[in-house]
Amino acid sequence: MGKKILCIFCLTTAVLISCEQKSEVTSSIEANQEWHHHGGDHSSSKYAPFDQINRRNFSQLEVAWRWQSADLRVPPDQLYPTGDYRATPLYVNGVIYTTTNHSQIAALDPVSGKELWIFDPESYKLGPPNFSPIQTRGIEYWTDGEVERIFVATPGKQLVSIDIKTGRPDPNFGDNGFVDLKQNLGRLEFEMNNITHGAPPIAVGNSLIVGSKIYDYSMNNRSPPGHVRAYDTRTGEFKWRFNTIPQPGEEFNETWENGSWAVAGNTNVWTYMAADDDLGIVYLPTSTPTNDYWGGYRLGENLYAESILALNAETGERIWHFQTVHHGLWDYDIASAPNLVDIVVEGNPIKAVAQVSKTGFTYVFDRVTGEPVWPIEEVTVPPSTIPGERAHPTQPIPTKPPPFEQIGVTEDDLIDFTPELREEALEISKKFVLGDIFTPPIVEGTDGKSSTYVVPGAGGGANFPGASMDPETQILYVPSVTRPTGMSLVEPPEGTSDWPYVIRYDRSGGPQGLPLLKPPYRRITAINLNTGEHEWQIPLGKGPTDHPAIAHLNLGDLGSVFTDVVAEGGVLITKSLVISYLAAKDELEPEDDGSILVAFDKTSGEKAGEVYVEQRLHGPVMSYEHDSVQYLAVAGGGRADDAELIVFKLGNVQ
Repeated sequence: MGKKILCIFCLTTAVLISCEQKSEVTSSIEANQEWHHHGGDHSSSKYAPFDQINRRNFSQLEVAWRWQSADLRVPPDQLYPTGDYRATPLYVNGVIYTTTNHSQIAALDPVSGKELWIFDPESYKLGPPNFSPIQTRGIEYWTDGEVERIFVATPGKQLVSIDIKTGRPDPNFGDNGFVDLKQNLGRLEFEMNNITHGAPPIAVGNSLIVGSKIYDYSMNNRSPPGHVRAYDTRTGEFKWRFNTIPQPGEEFNETWENGSWAVAGNTNVWTYMAADDDLGIVYLPTSTPTNDYWGGYRLGENLYAESILALNAETGERIWHFQTVHHGLWDYDIASAPNLVDIVVEGNPIKAVAQVSKTGFTYVFDRVTGEPVWPIEEVTVPPSTIPGERAHPTQPIPTKPPPFEQIGVTEDDLIDFTPELREEALEISKKFVLGDIFTPPIVEGTDGKSSTYVVPGAGGGANFPGASMDPETQILYVPSVTRPTGMSLVEPPEGTSDWPYVIRYDRSGGPQGLPLLKPPYRRITAINLNTGEHEWQIPLGKGPTDHPAIAHLNLGDLGSVFTDVVAEGGVLITKSLVISYLAAKDELEPEDDGSILVAFDKTSGEKAGEVYVEQRLHGPVMSYEHDSVQYLAVAGGGRADDAELIVFKLGNVQ
């Protein structure tokens, strides 16, 4: 394979940043005493520096209180399907703030869960979105030292500023507290119903920055572009737009060949963002362009798709960028927030940013300059065989850290628990194209193959829960799933699409209903970012260990196969624990709708305890300490009109 060192970064003269400047990044241990943002802080550490709940007593957790989502109070004829409830609550100045899937905001007593106030933006009255279920995954807190605000971007395309004390919209923000997010996208020749919002905006200084969720399974090439916008945090006035699909006269416009920049959609920031408040930099993870799997209408590298972007939060100017996948054909969005951390590599202190991805790689950069901390090599990859397609000849592969997931597939990766299972696995694999991670999809039936076996699959690797960062040890904890997927392209039925090819998935299993690949199928990996090496890796969940064909082998945990959703929960880091949860249907009985909270020793990965919960959990776990009592909080339910926030504490603590 041909290789070269890749180091793509661009500095702008619009921001002068001193590398000598002392960093007081919000990932500092002191800043985590409260939980002000989705990831705890703008560094997305998901770290809580508490140890009242520890490995000795974790199994003694009990429910302290529950709050039923206010969505259940919306008149049924106005309530849209919402699915799972995943919002992350905040803890600010002794109060819990959270949102519902319909973006109702509630202030709650942290000890009892009693409602202090509730605000309903009534986004459901603005007409149904073009897709469901709708979901609001979080809210953003901001203060200038005097005023305090909660911001939310609703499914109804509203950007709302709420006074944290009164629960009322800020009359000085936009139109009595509301900004219309149907404006300022810069291109209107698309289906407006295909865009909405789910992840929270991020407030950096005087800029409130908002991404978008775009429905990208349309059979037509009319999805909106995912340009990122910023508004003044006080007034709601539009400040800037960064075109994630560069327009004429902008750098890298030529990477969208044949004028595709004018019609291509997506390349949006649908997930969470991160920021260095002291440096005034916001970090954006971007998605795949339309359509996700056939790029014949968007030939070229397609910058800034599937990239991490560092922007001046005040002006929107690009400081640097790095593209993790050139001309993406696998739906390898960067699906989670970057993690900011100060590390020391070979004696050199570095203000770093680490980005995990669906690819199973961790990309680590100097967050000021964009220079890779360890070399990232451009590696030659297979060409596409699909008419009209032109895969990029190389893709970037980090030399460090090692992948946290299985990357690509060969016959050696097929299960071999018994000779019989091995033989059957080899036979099943003959229908797939096996190869490197960046082996392109095929047209179904090419050379007698059903599809390309893509590992990790598009719903695998590190998805939207992302990684968590321990600022005391500089260890990154990455939850991930393999979720391999057969991908092929087929011609759509006549008259149904203006794409010549659309995706067809083959998610059939392996021998006797077991997975086709060797375990683990879901895992947590601890990565030391000072050394770039793994500290430990464990399977997360029992998996099919009790399957009749292998139960006698006593294999231990294999990792949940995890087929019904792409990702949930993530991990919370405390002084001593890594905390997550598992679906009880995967661990106990298929009919069980509950969950199992589980904790591991963060230094070794050894299981420290578990607690059964009679609710299916879906949101990230967060922690707060109030009146010397530590609590855990997580959202759950939602599929059966049972969405709720559940809060836990130790049973023997008053």
